[in-house]
Amino acid sequence: MGFAQTYDGLRVLDLATNIAGPYAAMILGDMGADVIKVERPPTGDDTRNLPPRHDGEATVFLAVNRNKRSIVLDLRKAEDRATLFRLVETADVVIESFPPGLGEKLGLTYDAFRARKADIIMCSISAFGDGPLGKSMPGYDALVQAVSGLMSFTGNEGEPTVRIAPSVLDLGTGQWSAMGIMAALARRAQGGGGEYVRSALTDTAFNLMNHQLLGLLATGEEPRKFGAGAPSAAPYGVFRANDGELMIATASEPQFPRLCAALGLDDLPADERFATMAARLRNRGELDSLIARRIAGASVADWLAILGDAGISCGRVNSVGEAITQPEIAERNLLVEMASAGGNPGISQLRLPIDPGAEGVRLRPPALGEHTSEILAEIGRSSR
Repeated sequence: MGFAQTYDGLRVLDLATNIAGPYAAMILGDMGADVIKVERPPTGDDTRNLPPRHDGEATVFLAVNRNKRSIVLDLRKAEDRATLFRLVETADVVIESFPPGLGEKLGLTYDAFRARKADIIMCSISAFGDGPLGKSMPGYDALVQAVSGLMSFTGNEGEPTVRIAPSVLDLGTGQWSAMGIMAALARRAQGGGGEYVRSALTDTAFNLMNHQLLGLLATGEEPRKFGAGAPSAAPYGVFRANDGELMIATASEPQFPRLCAALGLDDLPADERFATMAARLRNRGELDSLIARRIAGASVADWLAILGDAGISCGRVNSVGEAITQPEIAERNLLVEMASAGGNPGISQLRLPIDPGAEGVRLRPPALGEHTSEILAEIGRSSR
């Protein structure tokens, strides 16, 4: 059995919108599940309307919605809710990310779904869980980054707080949700029943901060902003050469003398300010200034050769456009070409990290309501 046949025969109803829930559903779709994306009229998933666009389609939507079929249902209408419950009877998994209180208001709850399919697995995804914020406020990745403290040590010391640019909490929560669903499916296959899996962006944020959190609990000291640096290693950061930027990462004692020799700063290892990692951390600013003056005198390519020969971990700071042209990207087969909904050459899709052969990149993201008639016919209902 190949990767794309792992969940062959499994049906997933994707009632979620934005990124986290759709990403969880896409992971299962890449693994062979039949994913039916239920979208509201008239515009569908919120991300369908976001720039930038490719061939008329939003790239955010394209990134997390392949291997799905789209049906349009207005779940505020009793008739369309009845259609949804009929679909639930044919499904194994339901994923939702309703705003606070909406699922209860519409009667679209785990208990309601379980009454129609006893072994259904439901995954609810929220920003803050079931506490006061979770019950009153819809949340987004950046908001949870702020509230969780993740933003507080992101950026450079003394400068305004910034968010981590990629949607790390949305995507991370999608991954945790998929793992939770997979675990529930495994337990069901061993004789268990249905389960209710609940994921929250807040949980993901604190798990991403695991060692910073334990450091706070151990010392009482809040994590600090270090820019591209690290709290427990120096020199460790970005330095500007005469034609670009270079990341240097020295995280062990043996690396420091080799770095100094390669830079022509042979006296530094004996300097009491820099003789140990603890001393280098105390005097990080002075050390970085000395290294920066040397790095500025040559090109990135020159330093990559010199420091590489010395066994120092270093790399050019690339733009994303530069990064995707590297031979490593081609070797990893990360980008897979796919046609667009309009039949034109589509934008490439990123394979999942656990799908080395890219078998799961099968069906392009659907147009809004593209499969409504097809899906209705499968459950014996007339098309509109």
